[in-house]
Amino acid sequence: MLAKKTSKNQLTLPKEIVKEFPEIDYFDVIISGRKIVLTPVKMNPLDAPLSSVREKMNKLGISEADVARAVTWARKRK
Repeated sequence: MLAKKTSKNQLTLPKEIVKEFPEIDYFDVIISGRKIVLTPVKMNPLDAPLSSVREKMNKLGISEADVARAVTWARKRK
């Protein structure tokens, strides 16, 4: 299947591809060698319960210690 780049550097995804992701509005985009890779992303609403954030962190393998180190690192950069 082909996807055309528009004059505004946007890609139009074919309907056959989009219908496989009916609940997805966002895709993470990376370059892998000479390929563009799109990964579906499910965004959490701002009022999502904290448990859903913790669940996502667990799935990603992020611990509370990782968060604490990241906060310490970010505060040192000021």
